[in-house]
Formats: sequence, structure tokens, C-alpha cells
Amino acid sequence: MGQTVPVWLVVLLALLAANLPFVSHRFMAVYRLTSAKSLPLRLLELVLWYFIAGGVALLLENRAGQIAPQGWEFYAITGTLFVTFAFPGFVYRYLFKLR
Repeated sequence: MGQTVPVWLVVLLALLAANLPFVSHRFMAVYRLTSAKSLPLRLLELVLWYFIAGGVALLLENRAGQIAPQGWEFYAITGTLFVTFAFPGFVYRYLFKLR
């Protein structure tokens, strides 16, 4: 089993965190807002969740052993993957017509 459980935990956390800004009406799923969340606020929240999920991944990597050095390519790929994970929530919020 070894490293597979922390890897899948980070992937599931990222999937949940990427969709949370589009599913929840609260800021960071905690603070109630007086008005509806706008798209720029949702995108800001998406970036904040990206850093939170990355921090959890960094913590798990640190517990497993030495942290591998990362270049800009790593952050470009993980950011793109995080935005791809957010696609179902975006579709639900802006493209899916509720009747």
C-alpha cells in the first residue's frame, strides 16, 4: 500500500476543493455573504482552495520523507489540473439550467 493512500487522499481533496466554490453559497464554505457570490469572487476562492490543497499535499509529502524540489512547470500543471477538476462545479453553476 505505501504511498497510494496519501496520493488518493490529495486527489480527492483537490476534487472536492475545486468544486466547492461553485457548489457552496458561502465564502470558503464558512462565511455567509449578504449578496450572491460573483464569478471573480468564486475564482479567488478557487485560487485559495488551490493553495490549501497544495499545503495539505506538502504536509503529507513532508511526513513521507524529503520534499522534492519543484519548478514552475509543476505549479503550471497542478494549477491546470485543479481548474480541470473544477469543471463539473462550473457546469453545474453556470451552464446547467435548473427547471
